[in-house]
Amino acid sequence: MNCCGCECNNAAAETPKPKILAVIFDLDGTLLDTEQATKGVFEEFLARHGKVLDTEREEKKRLGMTLKDSAASVVEDYHLPFTPDQFVQQIIPMYQEKWMYAKALPGANRLIKHFHDHGVPIALASNSLREYIDAKISHHRGWKELFSVILGSDQVKAGKPSPYLFEEAAKQMGVDAVHCLVIEDSLVGVKAANAAGMEVVAIPSRGEAAGSSSLADTVLHSLLEFQPEHWGLPPFEDWVDKALPIEPIYFSGLYVNGFVCEVTGPNPGQAPVETAKLEYVHISGDGRSALPDQVWGVFFGWAVAVADMQKTYRVVVGIGLDRNNSPDKNIQLHVVDGNNCCISNQQMKLLLVGYIRESYTKEVSSMDAETLEECKSIASASLDLPIFSHHGCVPLYPPQPFSVEDMIASDEIERC
Repeated sequence: MNCCGCECNNAAAETPKPKILAVIFDLDGTLLDTEQATKGVFEEFLARHGKVLDTEREEKKRLGMTLKDSAASVVEDYHLPFTPDQFVQQIIPMYQEKWMYAKALPGANRLIKHFHDHGVPIALASNSLREYIDAKISHHRGWKELFSVILGSDQVKAGKPSPYLFEEAAKQMGVDAVHCLVIEDSLVGVKAANAAGMEVVAIPSRGEAAGSSSLADTVLHSLLEFQPEHWGLPPFEDWVDKALPIEPIYFSGLYVNGFVCEVTGPNPGQAPVETAKLEYVHISGDGRSALPDQVWGVFFGWAVAVADMQKTYRVVVGIGLDRNNSPDKNIQLHVVDGNNCCISNQQMKLLLVGYIRESYTKEVSSMDAETLEECKSIASASLDLPIFSHHGCVPLYPPQPFSVEDMIASDEIERC
């Protein structure tokens, strides 16, 4: 975790921070992985009109922009033969077809439920239009009911980076801006929170990390790293000894020399419905890992070799950046009971059900032997407990999308 501002500035530390009374979330890229679900839509649209996607431009330019501004930018950049409004009318239906595949990012359901259970007001403030926000969250049971306020950019004078969305959210919750904490993924969102005079936690994608680090109060890799007590909010109480139950993460890849290389495959939503829900997974069409940037840290669960589906392995999996900072994930796999020789050069399916800790360095491969043995010990003990083992041991067919109600139901499972 990289903390900036109040923890790094001694002068600032002398001034007590205002008590946080409410939390405001961004949606896309913060709570919901809409990027992976809709990947390929824009490229397909451009191809229909004889245009080629400029990947470098897209990664740097439009993250966090309002729909109106983004549409105007696209029409200008690609010299499209219609107005921004016509562009929106044509492309939005293509996106709407994919929103049902957007998964909650790791820790999102947990955090929403935690704040609700402890009476902390939460708001959703997105640069999307309100009708699009409603459509996206309609696929996640419990979300609409648990947010005190839901706002889109069409409900205020201007979207982010202007402060109006956050200011209006605070107003509707009846909380002064200085007592609000914003959780964001984009630089424009961080700027909007700063303009509103609010504290801000950034969980940026790789392309946004540099700018967010300089402006946010705290920068995290994942919602799983968020510590409410740091902000004077009620702490989590869901750790089981040294392990945290998480919503299942499914993916597959080829195991070679200690690392899992994700397998090339269809983007979410491109396959038929009956197969598109099977895995998280695969590598995206542009070569970038389909596991979102926010899947980061040391996890544990089960693995099975495709060549021998009857044999399952308990594993510790470290996920971080590639050692050369390429778009690929650095995914290191360790068999808990025994060594990795038995799975060398095999296609593996993995199911991660628990989280141990963040990665202290960019390269997960730098985990020392003592830390690795401790993680294996935690994984070994945890996977015998019902709270983890009830997922089952063969990661073939994931369940339907996880919801807040599923988390509530899981609380009833006995913790040994």
